[in-house]
Amino acid sequence: MKLGVYTAVLHDQPLPEALRTIRSLGLDGAEINAGGFLPSPHLPVDDLLGGRLDPGEYLASFAAAGVALTGLNVNGNPLHADPEVGPEDAEDLRRAIRVAALLGVRRVVTMSGLPAAHAGGRWPAWHVNTWDSGYLDSLDYQWDSVAVPFWREIDALARDHDVEVAIEMHPQNLVFNPPTLRRLVEKVGATHVGAEMDPSHLFWQGIDPVAAIEYLGDLVLHAAAKDTRINPACAVVGVLDDRFTRVPADENPTGLGGRHVVNRWPADSSWDFVAVGRGHDVEFWSRFLAALHHVDPDMAVNIEHEDTELGQLEGLRMAADTLHLASAAALQTF
Repeated sequence: MKLGVYTAVLHDQPLPEALRTIRSLGLDGAEINAGGFLPSPHLPVDDLLGGRLDPGEYLASFAAAGVALTGLNVNGNPLHADPEVGPEDAEDLRRAIRVAALLGVRRVVTMSGLPAAHAGGRWPAWHVNTWDSGYLDSLDYQWDSVAVPFWREIDALARDHDVEVAIEMHPQNLVFNPPTLRRLVEKVGATHVGAEMDPSHLFWQGIDPVAAIEYLGDLVLHAAAKDTRINPACAVVGVLDDRFTRVPADENPTGLGGRHVVNRWPADSSWDFVAVGRGHDVEFWSRFLAALHHVDPDMAVNIEHEDTELGQLEGLRMAADTLHLASAAALQTF
């Protein structure tokens, strides 16, 4: 198993420096952003696709650091109805697949996307707990008219380039849990689409990530190491915490494409993303790694750091230390 870092947290460092940081943590893998919600300062997509940069020259930085390029990440909403968002995110995904093939990378991480509720709608609509038949009518449109044709195209492109697309099961997406991941694969008849196993969004939904791995089996293609802490406020607010607020424009909110930006997280939130080990202990992470090893002994597992209570390197170091202990414990079970 190859333990590494998703380098979005290191975007303030040039790529060679970011790779040295990863290696200093005793890790040997890197996942690089290729577009979508975030920019791609560590990956010159245009230069690689345009032939202005040789793939071998780009990969030399990884070889020099002793770090393998294990995946590209292009999380976004390729099914967004806003013409300033959906088409661009979809094209970023297509380009990421082509770049991955040039670089010999076999995993591209993304999200399934979320369309509007009906034809002509402007805003994505996430239907869960669909007790009203109208929600099921809307889901039929979202799946059969929008998602399935798009993902058939992406699956064919990935197959043509010998690349597999790993979907993060994320809220505000059609695919947000293991059954919806399997539903997409079956509806599309996909051969090159599966799951990125990020436990953080499963935790707050009450899903056991180890049981999810066992349920999906060889559909699990890639993994993230990201933890979640359930807070006391959850006892009253529940996991579907809607107390987000707008970030004033003069505070430069993070963009999500077009007019869309990230809102401010609730101060007393029901749950938070935390460094690996701050939400779940080494024993859990040992079982998580062992379950992934059972699917694929060469699985790449990359730390995604979004703990706002810890600094950049502090959070990465804690996550790396937890994973090293968990990996050593998991090895005893093989």
